[in-house]
Order: sequence, then C-alpha cells, then structure tokens
Amino acid sequence: MDILDLFQKGGPAMWPLAVLSVLALSVILERLWFWLRILNQEKEIVNRVLDAAQEDWDVAADIAKQATDQPIGRFLYAPLRLLKVDLETFRLALEATAEDELAGMRRGEKLLEAVIALSPLLGLLGTVLGLIHSLRSIRIGDLGTESTAGVTTGIGESLISTATGLIVAIVSLAFYRLFQSFLVNQVKVFRSAGNELELLYRQSPPEFSKSGSIAEATRDSFTPPRKPARNSFTKPPESPNVNDSLDPEQ
Repeated sequence: MDILDLFQKGGPAMWPLAVLSVLALSVILERLWFWLRILNQEKEIVNRVLDAAQEDWDVAADIAKQATDQPIGRFLYAPLRLLKVDLETFRLALEATAEDELAGMRRGEKLLEAVIALSPLLGLLGTVLGLIHSLRSIRIGDLGTESTAGVTTGIGESLISTATGLIVAIVSLAFYRLFQSFLVNQVKVFRSAGNELELLYRQSPPEFSKSGSIAEATRDSFTPPRKPARNSFTKPPESPNVNDSLDPEQ
C-alpha cells in the first residue's frame, strides 16, 4: 500500500493534516539550519571578543561588529557601540539585546505548538467521519453475514487519519523540545558572556581607547582639569607708595 493510496483512504481530514505537516517540516528544517550555524560559531566569537577586550576595547568592538550576523555577535557588540559608556548603560545594553535575540530564537515556536495541538484532533475527526460513513451502511439484517466485511474494512481505513495525526504531532513535539533545549542553553551562554564582559569593564574601563565609539564616549565624558584656586593666604604684592615718588630728596 503506497502513500497516495493511504492518503485517499484516510478521508478528507488528510488534506489539512498534509498542510500542517508541510508547515511543520519547513519550520523544522529552517530552525535546524539556524541552530547548527549558531552552535558551530558562537564559542569562537565569544572567546575572541573577550580575549581582545582584555587588551584593547577597540579591537574587541571591531571583532564583535564583524560577527553581527550571529546573535552572540550582536549581543556583545551592543554595549561596545554606544556613544556614552558607563556601567549602568553597559548593563542595560546587554540586557535589552539579549531579550531581543532570545525572542528571535523562538521564531516558529507558535506554529509548532499549533501543529502539535491540531494534528491529533484532525486525525480523530477524520476517524469519526469515517466511522459514521461506515456504520451508516450497516443494516441489522446483515449482521453476521459476509456483507459486513466491507464495513469492517472501512472502519480500519478510517483509523488512518488518526495514525497520521499522531505521527505529525509526535515528530513536531520531538523537534519542539529539541529547540527548547537549545534556547535554554543560549540563555546560559548569553548570561555567562555578558557577565564576563561586564567584569572586564569593571576591571579596566575603556577610558584610554584611541579610536571608535568608545573613544568618543571617553572624550565626551572627559572633564578638563580645574584651574588652581587662588590662595587666599598669599599676600598680594605691595603697590608702590605715591608719597615715595614725591620725595624731594630724590
């Protein structure tokens, strides 16, 4: 029995199940490519940025900027591109960017949840409709005769939609849980990288950068030294006496 034959015998509920399966498959493939690309590169990006931040904040900002095609790169570059750098702003930039990136990582999550919830129900609906169609053709006088063999066959075929709905839901649920585990791991990675970057900032704030936005922030926040105050206890120079210039002896 091939797939097309099963699809036809499954009844009208097979069409919405086919649509849901295609949507779920597209989301699964897209998310798999997304997570494989992230997991292969993010550790290297974090190490390079943190190592550079220990020596030169400008170099760290350049490395993070080059990695902005990755969520972890955008996360680390967010506080380094600000025009005004202070501890509170540094931390707020990390937190806001982490929320945005983690929200983007949940893309497709709602669709998979809908597929998981709807697929078994559609399969059950197809089975009920098949049973109604099969039982409607049964007559009391035909019970126990060979004419009821076709009815039992129809009942068996009506269960195809239920099996299909369960298969679609189970596969979608498995990948949904896998993506959830990846997301939880990303929360840990973001928190660890953010804490280490903030610790480096506390130990050596980027006040001596020579170029880039961090240097501009340093220049903007620079306060010129005050002029030395005049000592009130210093005796002012004496002015020449007018009477001395009028002394007749001179």
